[in-house]
Amino acid sequence: MQASLTPRVRSPVRREGAERYLLLTLLAFAGSVGVTRFFLEMTGFPQIGGGGLHIAHVLWGGLILFVAALLPLVWSNRWVYVADALLAGVGVGLFIDEVGKFITASNDYFFPAAAPIIYAFFLLTALIYLRLRRRTRRQARVELYWALDALQEWLDHDLDRKERAALRSELSWIAGQEGDPDGSRLGRVLLDFLDTEARGAPAPRRNRWVRRLVGLWLRFRDWLSEPRLRAMLAAGMFALALVALKNPGEVLLQNRFPGFSTWLAALTAGRHVEVGGTWSLMLARVTLETLAGVLLLVSVALLLARRSRPAVVAGMAALLLLLTAANLLVFYYEQFSTMATAAFQLLALLGLLHYRKEFID
Repeated sequence: MQASLTPRVRSPVRREGAERYLLLTLLAFAGSVGVTRFFLEMTGFPQIGGGGLHIAHVLWGGLILFVAALLPLVWSNRWVYVADALLAGVGVGLFIDEVGKFITASNDYFFPAAAPIIYAFFLLTALIYLRLRRRTRRQARVELYWALDALQEWLDHDLDRKERAALRSELSWIAGQEGDPDGSRLGRVLLDFLDTEARGAPAPRRNRWVRRLVGLWLRFRDWLSEPRLRAMLAAGMFALALVALKNPGEVLLQNRFPGFSTWLAALTAGRHVEVGGTWSLMLARVTLETLAGVLLLVSVALLLARRSRPAVVAGMAALLLLLTAANLLVFYYEQFSTMATAAFQLLALLGLLHYRKEFID
């Protein structure tokens, strides 16, 4: 009698720590675009080549992306994931930075819509990152994938105490899943091996700079009491409110106080796209920035009144409005000078999330 065949399982399994690797990709992506634009602005947009030959940095981005694609195909070590995440971020940053050339017939690197397209692509990747951070229902098959992946650290003599404890917790959970007897048995075997193997903890990493940074962060976290964080958030969001209301103020005051309006317009750093025939976009931008600026001022007032919960709600609503909608239009008019403001907005949002977690919830 022929034994029954076991159906293959093709459903994808999310890699353990995928959100950390994607965060590295996001940081490398934003950093490569920012550094590239800053370098080109400071050096007068030099070109590599001559005599009609121009090696654009999109080619370097493609080469780095090719290396990033090869790394996980050639090597199995876990450190490859970190290198791959960084290379992928740098490569896609160099590639997409030249998107203006490929969506215009004139190969216009400075096409105004290029900056919003790059920012929108970054936002979509950030949404994937936020989706990966959500907790999912535990499954024995997924946990076994993660446990077997973590055992690579044992092969590299790099399984420290924290990683060992996490691995042991995973294997203990797998071993207790009676609905999957084969997976449970494999979990018990691996757990027994982990508990009886004689290899000691790996030698400590001798990285003075990492230890110093960790020490500085721990001291800063101890110093960051509720009143201090509340004052820092209030000051930061007040500054962001002034920045958000600058452009509406420039539009509203250009007829009555043209000198002051001109001074406000001059505060924009870098390239600036004139309104021209895009008044509908400018109106949408001014409306969104006005709403966000008012919400930020409300949040500041509530923080100063020590009404923390509604202050966090108003502040988060304003910052999310700026980061997801208003900045798409601001990037069109003020181009890549908006990157610094967007980074500060994100920092303020993270500060509010930390404040809510530590002192409200």
